[in-house]
Amino acid sequence: METLSSLRTSQALMSRPSSPTIFCTSGSVSFTGFSLKTQSFSKRKQTLRFVKASVAVEQQTQEAKVALIRIGTRGSPLALAQAHETRDKLMASHSELAVEGAIQIVIIKTTGDKILSQPLADIGGKGLFTKEIDEALINGDIDIAVHSMKDVPTYLPEKTILPCNLPREDVRDAFISLSAASLADLPSGSIIGTASLRRKSQILHRYPSLSVEENFRGNVQTRLRKLNEGVVKATLLALAGLKRLNMTENVSSVLPIDDMLPAVAQGAIGIACRSNNNKMANYLASLNHEETRLAVACERAFLETLDGSCRTPIAGYARKDKNGDCIFKGLVASPDGTRVLETSRKGPYAFVDMIAMGKDAGKELLSQAGPGFFDR
Repeated sequence: METLSSLRTSQALMSRPSSPTIFCTSGSVSFTGFSLKTQSFSKRKQTLRFVKASVAVEQQTQEAKVALIRIGTRGSPLALAQAHETRDKLMASHSELAVEGAIQIVIIKTTGDKILSQPLADIGGKGLFTKEIDEALINGDIDIAVHSMKDVPTYLPEKTILPCNLPREDVRDAFISLSAASLADLPSGSIIGTASLRRKSQILHRYPSLSVEENFRGNVQTRLRKLNEGVVKATLLALAGLKRLNMTENVSSVLPIDDMLPAVAQGAIGIACRSNNNKMANYLASLNHEETRLAVACERAFLETLDGSCRTPIAGYARKDKNGDCIFKGLVASPDGTRVLETSRKGPYAFVDMIAMGKDAGKELLSQAGPGFFDR
């Protein structure tokens, strides 16, 4: 197996100074890939493909200063892909935004991006990937903020609203390994890399003979590199992110919902603006996908009721069934996976009903868990 020399992310992303942490571009992001030969579980050559972001980070020019919309985002390839998806949808929906320079992308480095050596729970938990972006929004440095909804705390900062969710991607988790086709195929004692307690608890509940490396952090490219270097035998990543990066060829298998319930709001993109900015709110309303917004609201009501944090293994998924009703499934687990509590709800696919379902499901599991459940 060849060794990856390095992930050659462009200088514009990797050599950013620590201060200031805001960078602007009115250009586009392009993803280019290269392959790495590996030995696969099926005795045929398999490749793990990585991408690097080539981003033109420009000086603040006079043209950029008059941008009609400044989009705030993290600087990872996936975050940039989501920001550019937002930009492209805005341009397609509003002719005045299709003019060159009308939309500017502002890259903001967050606490979660800066500190990679510690588990998320140990450095603050909630809001690690949104705090600085929210501050830039409130301060008027950007006009809208693009977030992965599963990173957004259940509360929003004052003076901000989140009126828009783009159409949701596939919510399932992908299994990626160089030596196995699925979790069940891994030998006893194999180490799985994941920074998610949700994934860890569900893995250990079904496969207690496996081990989990908890601080397996970094962007998609970093995690694939670590996997290739043999740090772990396998990892799980959100299929939605791999699809948005056009990297699904790396997937060994996709885990069914019944085997791995997704994180609350997994696969959903949320776009926030200031509460007093009606112009931006109207722009975002034109992009909103209501089915996704309601599903995310249901799941977040469940999470809020449980007062979930990065130290709490929680999963939740709301969807519309063939009859147009909402089906919700929720789960809480002990961190070691020895206990998993699940529940489900069904009701009208309407905001008030779905919020009620999420809260009721959360109260049920909170009651079942009892004191000390999450301390295991």
